[in-house]
Amino acid sequence: MTSDALLYVMTGAVIVAGAALVLQAALLLGMYKAWKEIRDQVAVIAGQTQSFVVSAQRTMEDSRRQISEVAAKSAEVLDLAFRQLTRTEEALGDITGRARIQMERVELIIDDATGRLSEAVRLLNRGVIRPVRELTALVAGVQAGARYFLSRNRLSVERATSDEEMFI
Repeated sequence: MTSDALLYVMTGAVIVAGAALVLQAALLLGMYKAWKEIRDQVAVIAGQTQSFVVSAQRTMEDSRRQISEVAAKSAEVLDLAFRQLTRTEEALGDITGRARIQMERVELIIDDATGRLSEAVRLLNRGVIRPVRELTALVAGVQAGARYFLSRNRLSVERATSDEEMFI
């Protein structure tokens, strides 16, 4: 039994080894098919990725160009705004200076007119009003004197003294 048993064991081992080889071959064939499908899918994805990368590069280049154009235009606008602001400041300074000079001139004119008006009032007072007052006072004095001398009802000494005492 030894030789028959050994033959059975060896035959069984060869069958198991053969089955294992067939199984390994089937697994390798399945792995080959799976690898082939994965490779095809990766090729499709790689093609799409390549077109996406090209599109992204174009978009980036366009964006860079547009950004540089916008930056250049922004710089021009800022430069123009700065120049206009500088001109506006200069004009405002000039206007302010001119207004200040005109206000000083107006002040001088008003001061001169006030001085002249004051001088005219003083001259009017000295030349017309004072002489008129003096003349009025003189006429009033002459009238009082004339009334006194021309009046017939002269006050007696007693009545004059009584009138004077009332004021004291």
